[in-house]
Amino acid sequence: MSAPDTYTPRLASRSEWLDARGLRLHVRRWGRAGAPKLFLIHGWMDVAASFQFVIDALAGDWDVIAPDLRRFGDSEWNRNGYFFAQYLADLDLLLDHYSPDEPVRLVGHSLGGSAVTVYAGVRPERIRALVALDTFGLRDAAPEEAPERLELWLSQQRRPETFRPMAGFDALAQRLMAENPRLTMARAAFLARHLGEENGIGGVVRAADPTHKHVNPNLYRFAEIAACWRRVRAPVLHVLADDRALLERLGVQAQDVEERMALFENVRCITFEGCGHNLHHDDPERLAQVIEDFLASA
Repeated sequence: MSAPDTYTPRLASRSEWLDARGLRLHVRRWGRAGAPKLFLIHGWMDVAASFQFVIDALAGDWDVIAPDLRRFGDSEWNRNGYFFAQYLADLDLLLDHYSPDEPVRLVGHSLGGSAVTVYAGVRPERIRALVALDTFGLRDAAPEEAPERLELWLSQQRRPETFRPMAGFDALAQRLMAENPRLTMARAAFLARHLGEENGIGGVVRAADPTHKHVNPNLYRFAEIAACWRRVRAPVLHVLADDRALLERLGVQAQDVEERMALFENVRCITFEGCGHNLHHDDPERLAQVIEDFLASA
């Protein structure tokens, strides 16, 4: 029997909306209102819906809440560019809206993992338990890089960014499978419908503002991140991929990752063998079990 070419969610999501200082944020919600809340924050060029495979594998009764970060998925565009602190402000608003009176269980992947770990150090009292998925930070930038970085950023402001259109959602699914050979056809087809959108002229492009491709004019200084991580008081679980291709692209060494993980006061690290950066796509069943086991112990 051939493999199915579509993925059917076990648990459907519903859409809700938040006003983030004049910008409309799309929030997906799964499960039962009144159940323990679990917040999921996606990574760069991703969307909340890509957690669907993990959510379907959860064994417990949860109220899962996951936003599309500003101008990913169905959230609105920000006309003045994107900066890391904006994600912290959006996360602060999200938690105040859905869980104003109790600490939260918070999971973040990649960019989302960076946001939740920094936030947990800025507002440690707001976090009950924290899970970071393949989150290790970037290469520490040198001050001498500032002129070239700023010059590039200025040049990017002069020209509009675009995504190259694809013939349709099937073509996007094939692209996703080429980028991640671990993806099944069914999961790739499901993701394509959420990671892509019609461009109005017969093609499909990524469901994101292409301005996200601009460099950040501010240099990355890990010492600032480390200062936040040292303030985290909640128990932390780091789930890392054993695929080191991303580390090489970012210029981060495996030894750096080990040293950075040790900055957390109460941390446990797990490495998923046979998984790439998108752990929630590659092994969602195991990831769901690991998350729930950790939250139960925390």
